[in-house]
Amino acid sequence: MWTLLKHPVFGRLFAAQVVALLGTGLLTVALGLLAFDLAGATAGAVLGTAYAIKMVAYVGLSPVAGALVANLPRRPVLIAADLVRAGVALFLPFITEVWQIYLAIFLLQTASATFTPTFQATIPDVLPDEDDYARALSLSRLAYDFENLLSPALAGVLLLVMSYHWLFGGTVVGFAVSALLILGTALPVRQPAKDRPFRARLTRGIHIYLATPRLRGLLALNLTAAAAGAFVIVNTVVVVRSGFGGTDRDVAFALACFGGGSMVAALALPGLLKRLSDRPVMVAGAFVLTVLMFVQTLITPDWGTFLILWALTGIGYSATLTPQGRLLRRSAHSEDRPAVFTAQFALSHVCWLITYPLAGQAMTAWGMGPTLGILGLVGVTGLALALKLWPEGDPVVIPHTHDDLPPDHPHLKEHGRKHAHAFVIDDEHHAWPTHG
Repeated sequence: MWTLLKHPVFGRLFAAQVVALLGTGLLTVALGLLAFDLAGATAGAVLGTAYAIKMVAYVGLSPVAGALVANLPRRPVLIAADLVRAGVALFLPFITEVWQIYLAIFLLQTASATFTPTFQATIPDVLPDEDDYARALSLSRLAYDFENLLSPALAGVLLLVMSYHWLFGGTVVGFAVSALLILGTALPVRQPAKDRPFRARLTRGIHIYLATPRLRGLLALNLTAAAAGAFVIVNTVVVVRSGFGGTDRDVAFALACFGGGSMVAALALPGLLKRLSDRPVMVAGAFVLTVLMFVQTLITPDWGTFLILWALTGIGYSATLTPQGRLLRRSAHSEDRPAVFTAQFALSHVCWLITYPLAGQAMTAWGMGPTLGILGLVGVTGLALALKLWPEGDPVVIPHTHDDLPPDHPHLKEHGRKHAHAFVIDDEHHAWPTHG
């Protein structure tokens, strides 16, 4: 897996991802502490609203941004988005009102809604081999876990010698360095796509996504992951500071435990996915998350047990989400892949749009146990839908017929009216075959 870092393009992209995530991690810690300073015990509600605004930007703007930049070179798009994020982050230390948090989050995530899907869709073209791409996904998950583990630890060290306001400077540096690394990287040229109207480009990825059973199941699993993840992200600061009477460094340590558990799962997944298909691994991860949420409605954990539960949540979270890139890759042609990644980005964040405010408002109103019970019900709903929408087996090559195509259509001339091949939704295949 680590040999991929020697790849001349992927190595630099991975480094750009790591430094940007490190800056984002410092932002997460600092933003939580800022919200606690401004709102006290209601910081969970403030953060829940802030992250809901983040999701609105992701859900509403990422399909539009994806359609607008669909035919633009990738490198300028990525660099411009990074520079916008760095510019917004410069103003974060000067926030003095809650509404300013909301505005900054919206502007920052508007740029991220352009950057992230474009970045994610680039990796399959950089690493066309399936095994290499699987290892790259685990490395990408490790990058997120590295951020969850190192950023809180680094924040804890920095907080010994400086105010948390200075942590926002790390966010600026992270985005700026990311832009410089991408500037020096030769990215693959986009595959030529058919010239489609803007409306078709806007909706194509979502159409392919929702017409593909495994991706509908993926969306349901994202709901379960979002239910557990939202509680961790929104309420860790409240649970540690108000519930356990902990310090800022204790908040960082709790988040590091979550990241550490996720990292353990990411390291194990490449080998596991060689023996098992994606579905049982991801379903098992979602099952773990659901059980953990319900368990915490029945017990009042002490500090040590709380940290163990956070680490186990990280394991389930990583197992649920890490393989998703493999599903997206095999579910679209190369030219449609950016649109499908954008659809995943937007639709998955609809789940977070539901769970972020729910986690914050329920915690403020009822406390930890009832909130986890409510989120547990959301999680089990997602798990049940995934089992129904994503059939077992899920073959790549599917026999099917084309009664909708004329006899002289090039696809029929090449394959015949009844044939089998790797099936994806495209211009010739508008619906998933259910009876061969």
